[in-house]
Amino acid sequence: MPESHHPPSDPYGIIRDLPLWTGEIEITPLSGGITNHNFLVSDSRRRVVVRLGGDIPVHQIMRFNEHAASKAAAAAGISPAVIHAVPGVLVIDYIESTTLDSPGVRRNRDRCVALVKRAHREIQERLRGPILSFNVFHILRDYRHTLVAGKSRMLAQLPGIAERAQTLERLVGPIDLVFGHNDLLPGNFLDDGSRLWLVDWDYAGFNTPLFDLGGLSSNNGFDDADDLLMLEDYFEAPLTEALFIRYHAMRCASLLREAVWSMVSELHSTLNFDYVAYTAENMARFERAWTRLQELTRS
Repeated sequence: MPESHHPPSDPYGIIRDLPLWTGEIEITPLSGGITNHNFLVSDSRRRVVVRLGGDIPVHQIMRFNEHAASKAAAAAGISPAVIHAVPGVLVIDYIESTTLDSPGVRRNRDRCVALVKRAHREIQERLRGPILSFNVFHILRDYRHTLVAGKSRMLAQLPGIAERAQTLERLVGPIDLVFGHNDLLPGNFLDDGSRLWLVDWDYAGFNTPLFDLGGLSSNNGFDDADDLLMLEDYFEAPLTEALFIRYHAMRCASLLREAVWSMVSELHSTLNFDYVAYTAENMARFERAWTRLQELTRS
């Protein structure tokens, strides 16, 4: 299977050849995937989601890791059951549900935080085999090398990005490790009417909980009041000034990583997606978060 940035030449053929089906199958493409190609497949027994995508080393996505995380998350009751997993192909149970948007995540903030907290505590107990880490500051350094090698249009901005990343790493300081999702976009939360599910474990790995919390906030438009309640719910204690600054530094780092991820995708992705606009959007969001962090550290 080629890298998921390069669509498989015959996805329908790959799906039809899977040893899973009873009778005729119906294949419907699903929208929204940037690092996978997703399909809803129905046969005479059930409906499943088929995710097609190879390793993407430039983004540190390795499918063995995604498959292990998906199986452990399913065993913990956090993600749908894994039906089939081979290199380049992941088949999971289809959940009749509504995909949340950012306002939906904000309305369900308490439920989302509780699910993320469960993921951090319970998935690692069920993991098997080699598992990756997700160190945002290593990723930013690696991305910088990739952008230099690819002669990115953003070369002039890279020294400033590196300097800010160093400042953020210093402000975050020592970290605790949990098993993180590391991509808490609103579309990765599903609501089946009675409970929430968390899906898409492409970037999963051991990380500080502050990264997921920062991503949950920045990807879903949380304000300071939301952040305060989220952090107190998660840590089950009153928020200290020191933790709030460390959290905001990691929130900035999560936004910077999203922007630099997009810069790298400008060079390496063949998907029909406006990465230049996405880079600009996330750099603007990062600048706003950086300004807020400066206010906190000066006060």
